[in-house]
Amino acid sequence: MNKSTLALAVLALAAGAAQAQSNVQVYGLIDAGVENASNASAGGGSMTRVVSGGMNTSRWGLRGSEDLGGGLKAVFQLEGGILLDTGAQDGALFRRQANVGLEGSFGRVVLGRSFSSVYDTVISYDPMGFAPLYSWATSGPATGPSKYGFTTGFDNLVKYSGSTGAFKYGLTYGFGEQSTGAGDSRKIGTNVQYNKNGLGLMATWERINGNLVPATGNRDENTVYHLGANYETGPLKFFGVMRNYTLQSGRAATADVKATTVWGGVAYKPQPNVTITGAVYHVNVKNVAAGRDADPTMYVARYRYALSKRTDLYVAAAYAKAKNGQLTGLSRDDAGFDTNQRGVVTGIQHRF
Repeated sequence: MNKSTLALAVLALAAGAAQAQSNVQVYGLIDAGVENASNASAGGGSMTRVVSGGMNTSRWGLRGSEDLGGGLKAVFQLEGGILLDTGAQDGALFRRQANVGLEGSFGRVVLGRSFSSVYDTVISYDPMGFAPLYSWATSGPATGPSKYGFTTGFDNLVKYSGSTGAFKYGLTYGFGEQSTGAGDSRKIGTNVQYNKNGLGLMATWERINGNLVPATGNRDENTVYHLGANYETGPLKFFGVMRNYTLQSGRAATADVKATTVWGGVAYKPQPNVTITGAVYHVNVKNVAAGRDADPTMYVARYRYALSKRTDLYVAAAYAKAKNGQLTGLSRDDAGFDTNQRGVVTGIQHRF
């Protein structure tokens, strides 16, 4: 037996042993489309481009578990983003998920990096499913002093999730890891939700700390809470959510930032492989000079057609506008260049 054959045999035996003890899955979601958007530059022109993630962010990952006996399992997950239009890596290698922990009758506890308890809850109350094109559920448009959203994932976290009957609940704590004090850069988020007979109710709360400002003895404190509901009956599912955002400044003579975001929508399935969704998002900007609040609103419609259980085609259209001559845009990532913007995206998504 030559060295190559021997190496392959050893790898096969190792893989077989690992498979016997644990379950490891390679998975991913690949989403790309073509978008045309108005007011896509300072000159006011439109732009047509290939986009990565029209309906969901493209990603790949590894996840698995090992049965430890007595109903206890070891679990892990590694997940990274992909920019499908260029093939580039979206941030750090495993920016989305990098954690390990235990799961049992008590629930699930993981350490590392993960989505927060707030994200895990709010995502199911967004009719657009946090679509990069187009949703303001994670944050408002990128234009302006703040996006008035919440922190989707924490580094250096301990995360617990559990359930009792119709209730689900969770707590995520992100260590600030600052020598100046335990409160500096600390992150905490919690959630509770109820689901029964087609009705879903949820509440979340999140606090993100900055670092202590020596001149004032205070620190920035970003506080966000959500209240929401959804209801499914037959082919229809309705959504309604309110988010309150406050950034309390720890700096002298610096005004707090405040806004309330509301959204609502409906998803209609006229047949099993077709979903038609409509949604409206509005940000009520507060604590700014009179006549300077943008108060942007976005209207969205999407048609989704499932070719199979894993592959979908979709087309979505959106229109955003702002008040008082302020700039806004459709994107939660890219700045707007006018008081309004229109966009249409057509794409394909495949899950593996």
